[in-house]
Amino acid sequence: MEGFADRTGLGHGSEAATRYLWTDAFALCAFLELHARTGNGRYRDLSCRLIDQVHATLGRFRADDPRNGWISGLDDAEGQRSPTAGGLRIGKPLPERRPEEPFDDRLEWERDGQYFHYLTRWMHALARAARALDQPVYLRWAMELAAVTFDGFARRDADGEVAGLYWKMNTDLSRPQVPSMGLHDALDGLLSFSDLQRIADEFQEMTAAPPLGDRTDALARLCRGRDWTTDDPLGLGGLLCDAARAAHLSEWGAPLEPELLPGLLDGCARGLRLYRAGRPLEQPAAHRLAFRELGLAIGLSALPLIARRLEDGPARQRDALPVLDGDSKLADDIVGFWLSDAAQRAASWDAHREINEVMLATALVPDTYLN
Repeated sequence: MEGFADRTGLGHGSEAATRYLWTDAFALCAFLELHARTGNGRYRDLSCRLIDQVHATLGRFRADDPRNGWISGLDDAEGQRSPTAGGLRIGKPLPERRPEEPFDDRLEWERDGQYFHYLTRWMHALARAARALDQPVYLRWAMELAAVTFDGFARRDADGEVAGLYWKMNTDLSRPQVPSMGLHDALDGLLSFSDLQRIADEFQEMTAAPPLGDRTDALARLCRGRDWTTDDPLGLGGLLCDAARAAHLSEWGAPLEPELLPGLLDGCARGLRLYRAGRPLEQPAAHRLAFRELGLAIGLSALPLIARRLEDGPARQRDALPVLDGDSKLADDIVGFWLSDAAQRAASWDAHREINEVMLATALVPDTYLN
């Protein structure tokens, strides 16, 4: 994490800031965890500096964009007070696709804009920072981000009802770049919004935060009757983390649908069976992507947390746990492989070094990320 800080512009005297929202969300949780474990104020400072840099960089238009200033359109002073009010850019190397440009699937992966699932990761990280550092302003920024994210990404039918979510929007949230909905986007939104409301109850200074109740209800409707199964390791890791969050929120008394958590556990169990059947860990490092596998390792580390929270839960929820229980060793296998010098010499490691190292750090000390 020290190397990541220096290479991406967080350290004093280091290079110019290079921010990427997904990586930075995990990095923030890792720095918070290091602060909790060591008491070293440097990690608190890095956490606060990272938040400020993400907002100052990704909350504004790119340097090569004819538009300038805060994405929200607020003046500089108001933008400083509410830096997430317009959303946050992804941080991709290429500018967003202009309306007159044809869609190119390969190029779109490298183009900037806003991703719903990146934004929910940053909400989650900001909420962790608000609690760990006792800074309610971080929670307000997370809730302002939640409100604008939902309003910008919601796809409405002819009657004005929310029928889905766009997967990718342009920078100012005025038009969709990829109209399809991500498999777990509504779920990520539901759990993130519910968690923000839960944490807001702990602070006394949250009167200025936007209400999320109606938006949360709309996301809950999008989640009904869904099959969450995926064999993608990164998506599967996220699903396991979502199951842990759902278990925690249910324990707290959040009004989640009673079938949500059993459905998540079923999807995790099916997905892990499918993933194992492909024997992906038998491939050489050159044919594997560390950050995707490490995302799964982070999710697998939530299994004991889920088990503890469901000890007194309904039978159907407890019945899914033995199916998942045998997969805890898989996390050790993944982390052990990517800790090795041989694996880190692979071109696939170096090509994605920042995200790989941050995800590896989170897999080693996942407590803050997992709440």
